[in-house]
Parts: sequence; C-alpha cells; structure tokens
Amino acid sequence: MIKIFILPLICLSNLVANSQSYTSYFTGNSNDIITTPASGVCMMGGASEDDEAMKWFLQRANGGDVLVLRASGSDGYNGYFYTDLGIVVNSVETIVCNNAMVANETYIHDKISKAEAIWFAGGDQWDYISYWRGTKIDSLINDGIQNRNIVIGGTSAGMAILGKYYYSAENGTITSAEALSNPYHTNATIDSVTFLKNTYLTDVITDTHYDSPDRKGRQVTFLARILTDYQTIGKGIACDEYTAVCIDENGIASVYGDANYDDFAYFIQPNCELSDYTPENCTLNNELQWNRNGEALKVYKIGGNSTGSKTFDLNDWKTGVGGDWQHWSIDGAILNEVIGQEISCSIGISEDLSNSISVYPNPANGIIQITGVAINSTYRIYNIEGKVITTGSIPINNQIDLTNLKKGIYFLETSNNALNHRTKVMVD
Repeated sequence: MIKIFILPLICLSNLVANSQSYTSYFTGNSNDIITTPASGVCMMGGASEDDEAMKWFLQRANGGDVLVLRASGSDGYNGYFYTDLGIVVNSVETIVCNNAMVANETYIHDKISKAEAIWFAGGDQWDYISYWRGTKIDSLINDGIQNRNIVIGGTSAGMAILGKYYYSAENGTITSAEALSNPYHTNATIDSVTFLKNTYLTDVITDTHYDSPDRKGRQVTFLARILTDYQTIGKGIACDEYTAVCIDENGIASVYGDANYDDFAYFIQPNCELSDYTPENCTLNNELQWNRNGEALKVYKIGGNSTGSKTFDLNDWKTGVGGDWQHWSIDGAILNEVIGQEISCSIGISEDLSNSISVYPNPANGIIQITGVAINSTYRIYNIEGKVITTGSIPINNQIDLTNLKKGIYFLETSNNALNHRTKVMVD
C-alpha cells in the first residue's frame, strides 16, 4: 500500500516542477530602489566573463537592481555580480525561463520594468527568441533601453540576440565550413524580425566563440546573406571567447581582455571603397564567392586589455584606437585574411553632439518639429550608410514630414551660412 501511494506522489511532484514556467533566485535587498543608469551594451565572447568588463556593466547600473535572464542553468551570476566584483548594486535576481509561458508572467514583467541592468546568459538563442520575441517581455526590455537608459549585456547566446540582425539557430548550429559551402544551408537561419532594439547595433549581426571553434567564415556568410536578402550593408561585431566589447552611450566600443593572450574583437564591414562590394556569388547550394580582388571586407581587429583603452567608433565605423586593419575575402569557400589599409570611406555617419538643434518627437513616426534652427536654413536627411535620402528648405513652421521614411536611424543636418548642425533621428 505504501508503494502504491508514494509512486504517484513522486510523479505529481515532478509534474508540478516541470510545469512551472520560470524559477527565480534572488540575492540582496528586496526593496526596490530607483537609480539613473548610464545605458550601454556589454557583449562577452562566451567563456569565463572578463571581470573588468563586468565591472563596467555593473557600474552603469548606478547601484540599482540587476536582472539576469536565462533559459537554462541556475544562480551562478548572483554572487558574482552582488559580491565578487566589488561594485555595489541593490540586488541581483536570476530568472530561469523554462518555456514560452514566461511571456505571460506578470512577476517577470514587473522585474524587467524595475531593473537598471539586464544580463542575458548563454545557452540556446532560439529559446530566448521563441520565448520572448513579440511578447510583453521584449517590449518591456526595449522600453527600458529606450526610455530608462538601462544597461544590457550578454554572453554567448546572450550576445547573439543583441543585434538588429541575428543568427536564430532555429534549426540548430552551423559551422563556417557548412555556411561557406552553402550560404542557404537550412541551418543558416538569419533573422531580422524586430526583437531587441539597440541604437548602435542597427544593421549589426554579432557572433561569439570566435576562436574556438572558428566562426569567421560563417559570420562573413551571414553578412553576405544580409546584403543579398535585405539589400542592407550589414556589419559584424565578434568576440573571441575571453573577450568583451562594451559600447557606451556615445557609440564608442571598448575592448576588454587579457593582453597576455590572443583575446580579440572584430568589427567587420563590406568594403565601401569598392564600386561593387557585393558577393560575386551568394546562391543556394553553391559555394560563397566574395573575393573582390582579395579586398571584399574591411575588418578592424583589436586585442583586448584590462582597461578597455583600445576602442572603435560605431558612429562612423572607421575611427579606431589600438587595432589593425585587415582585408578578408572568400574564394572557393576559403576565408583569406591579409593585412589591410585604413578605411577611407564610411558606411556610418557621425552625429554632431555639440549641435544646438533639437527634434521632437524622437523617436518619430510622422511629422517632427525642429527647434534651434536659423531662418532660411536648409536640411538634408542621411540614412545610416551616409547616403542623402531627402533635402529641402525648412518651412516657417519648422516642421518636416518623415512619414515616407522606413523605420531606422537617420541623421538630420541643417545648414545656414556654411554653419552645419547634425542630430540623430529615430523613425519608429
């Protein structure tokens, strides 16, 4: 009789545990405090976290509450963030998402809305995408990024989801050899459905574990697909396993790592110096061909250090400190890397942060109002690639209609008597 009753009880216990949509681990002060975070993005290559980069991440939370979101594992970050790094934060909570039902959990919604920092752990990025995309979870995360200046970051799969374009891994992983041999391999799932919105990662696709295993070839394939499928000049940011890239509110990416080892970050873009920078062949069941005389892509390679003093400017994608330029190309499904020259063009455009004009609403979804412009000023609107989209004279009511612009980042430049001012405009 005892056995008859105990066995169903054990099964029921397992059923209840497995039916829970999330598990929470909490460390610190349970009373929420509101601080003013400094925004920013921290991306780790997928092995042990770089302590200095993690301190950067925590410092930007400004003593607030840190939320770790993950789809596997447990509370490994709690003590590390709360105690080990010596940076004071109010609390650290890890929420492990067990299934897609987490999207409806008001407890998680509340925690996201109160967090000053959110960290995405490793695992399988398809879990994060399938559980959160298009739900209140990603909506609240984006609201925190855009309206509360929260700092976010992630490692491995958590880094993979941070760009506008992302490798979803919906059908499983893919190697460089597989991707280069067939850019449209069933596992080469490149997605652009709106997920996480980070200003300086617009048109960026990230990759991790760059040195083990080698993933350079597959990320180049991803960039070829973005250019071919979306007619967009995609850009890549990648990290070796023990390397971190931390992007501040001004778009300056600092690279952290151990200077005694080969800890590198890579900033990759099609070579805009060429009259034709598209792949020679990017088609189903054929090897990727993207050679362009050995100069198809421009790559800025930076070795990390403990201070993050080596940097790359994501405003113009050409101003770097402490790194080296390379040319990458693909020929016969083989990646070639050679010493390159500093890029002389730009597929980004810098914002004049010292300008005196302002635009509202920003983000915009129609007509914008400009203040601080002189009488008889003219204007130009550039896209993120630096191409002029439209020009005109600013009307007397200082309003410009942006209804016909697609969603994205643009730059509004006003001119009067050779005095130019430029500001960033987001169209939502």
